Amino acid sequence: MKQKLLFARAYEKEAAKLIPDTARPLFHLTPYTGWMNDPNGFSFYQGKFHLFYQYYPYDTVWNDMHWGHAVSTDLLHWEYLPAIMAPDKPYDGFGCFSGSAIELDDGRHLLLYTGVCKEGGESDKDIQTQCVAIGDGLDYKKIPQNPVLDEHDLPDGCEKYNFRDPKVWREADGTFFCIVGSCDENGLGKLLRYRSADGIKWAYDGILIENDGRLGLMWECPDYFDLDGKQVLLVSPQDMLPQGFEYHNGNGTVCLIGHFDPESRRFIPESDHAVDYGIDFYAPTTILMPDGRRVMIGWMQNWDTTKLTGRKDRRWFGQMSLPREICIKNGRLYQQPIRELEKLRRGGVHYENVRIEDEMRLDGITGRTVDLTITVRPAPGEPMYHNFAVRFMQNEKFFTELTYRSRESILRIDRKFSGSRRAYIHQRRCLVPNRNGEIKLRLILDRFSAEIFINDGEQTMTATILTELSASDISFVADGAVNIDVTKYDLLWEDNHETV
Repeated sequence: MKQKLLFARAYEKEAAKLIPDTARPLFHLTPYTGWMNDPNGFSFYQGKFHLFYQYYPYDTVWNDMHWGHAVSTDLLHWEYLPAIMAPDKPYDGFGCFSGSAIELDDGRHLLLYTGVCKEGGESDKDIQTQCVAIGDGLDYKKIPQNPVLDEHDLPDGCEKYNFRDPKVWREADGTFFCIVGSCDENGLGKLLRYRSADGIKWAYDGILIENDGRLGLMWECPDYFDLDGKQVLLVSPQDMLPQGFEYHNGNGTVCLIGHFDPESRRFIPESDHAVDYGIDFYAPTTILMPDGRRVMIGWMQNWDTTKLTGRKDRRWFGQMSLPREICIKNGRLYQQPIRELEKLRRGGVHYENVRIEDEMRLDGITGRTVDLTITVRPAPGEPMYHNFAVRFMQNEKFFTELTYRSRESILRIDRKFSGSRRAYIHQRRCLVPNRNGEIKLRLILDRFSAEIFINDGEQTMTATILTELSASDISFVADGAVNIDVTKYDLLWEDNHETV
């Protein structure tokens, strides 16, 4: 084993001892120590779910990318395993970037990832290639054939400086395929398809889809799969321009639903929409569960706020989202919290037809690890209300607010009063179909984050929130009269009786 990886493993083991469990989320994965970004190699192998991640163990900032590693049996309880890759080869000395995983016929676990090295000279640009490491679920070795895809495997018009994030799968006949993000001379994304008989020797197999410039520039972290009779493509475009309330500025996430045309061998999108409308969600990837469910997880962060952790003494940065079950309904990607979350529910509290006209708190509705469902509708016989809001992670000084403006059909998340002392992104909005002023919101709170599932998962909004843990109140505010139904559960482990 290379010295650089041995050093990383020794360091992370000792550094993690300085992070108490109470300083982490309860059921969202954080890095063992240091920095985390994109989820990688999400797979089911030898009876456990494996999730690797982009990782820099030595500080809470992005730097030389390693691969961290955690395993779970339910996607909620996570066990840290030693880091499995460090940038220690000529072809990946600047970083082991994102990739995916698949099991080989002989039972070994194959990781397909992007290796990055510097070109040198005046430009000193990043040269990106695709590489393979094979292991047993604990230790992995980079193969001598690396890189398995390089600039010689690119079609005309694609550059070696943006060639990354392979997603691998197998067809029914056993053939391996992968798609890799690339871009043309104008910086517009292309997804390139490759095929292989063994997962090691790859051949170019065409362009799956090209970005026409409507959805950002480079497309990162692609995922491509069948779902409910359709083909689905997830991409994370860089440098997007807003399109009404559908897409926002900067880095975003897009779901394209369509079909594969066997004649042109291209993916033909029929519709597209944002995967998440909140502040912090990027690079989603999916897994097909042993029971047939398709589950998605993403990096619960925003590239535009990664230098602002909010706490100089925090020894970790970055979280993964709650795993989400996905399906296609009404031509859209619907998302729901993974059903295993319900096993964490404790002490249900329920209210029906509570009238709200100003600000109100309800007994038993409080907490920082909470599953809270609210159904809002206009009060009978009253004019349509203007706004309804739920404030959470609240005390006399701080709160985060989710507001629905019924007459404009706009839902907004706002964390500007959450304790941040920096002018970074605090608000995002989305357009929610107006159903006579009725809206259903499910909030999953986990110490340092909020994930909102709108109208049974038709849309979602996600945000990280670093408010001090003592701020745990929840209140409801209305401009106009509304009636609400509220159901709240604490989310706890069997041996954990904390209420924050």
